[in-house]
Amino acid sequence: MKVKICGITDIHAAKVAVEAGADAIGFVFADSKRKVTINQAKAIIDTLPTDVRKVGVFVNEDIETIQDIIDMTGLTMVQLHGDEDPETCKKFSVPVIKALGVSSKKDCEKIQEYPCEYILLDSPKGKYRGGNGETFPWEMVDSEALKGKKLIVAGGLNINNVSLAIQSLHPFMVDVSSGVETNGKKDDEKMIQFLSKAKMGTGEFCQ
Repeated sequence: MKVKICGITDIHAAKVAVEAGADAIGFVFADSKRKVTINQAKAIIDTLPTDVRKVGVFVNEDIETIQDIIDMTGLTMVQLHGDEDPETCKKFSVPVIKALGVSSKKDCEKIQEYPCEYILLDSPKGKYRGGNGETFPWEMVDSEALKGKKLIVAGGLNINNVSLAIQSLHPFMVDVSSGVETNGKKDDEKMIQFLSKAKMGTGEFCQ
């Protein structure tokens, strides 16, 4: 099972996550308490192994701005977490993850509208897009809606429910942010435990 630790803001947390087995590190460039600057992200990315995915998270940002940040930092994937249309997903030099909030089965009907290989399903937006620590109704998702896509599951995951999420949805990857934090900061032990728990699961059915 692949794991993304999102909302990384410093080199130490990135190092702990990678050493514990993280496959992807997420950097938030949208409004968030975890927002990073271009320079912060580049400094962290420069320390990461080449085989770790470096994912930039954006919300309704200009295409040109996103591409500039890709070029300046070394991002290897982009996560679009706003109201971006399907055409926008074709505009970048790196693979795109389109994030969709799920509150009903109707939300899942949008999945096939997007041309990108990766779809991230998350809880509906709260104060921020993502990172709100709430799960979405997993039962709303069916394999037909995900046909041909690689599913990334986010939203309220933690050490206590990640195994059930994997068993229920058989994703390509799980994505965690607030679930591995203490008092709003990445917690070394929580990251290590989450990665260990997730790696024990299997389930790459949605490919």
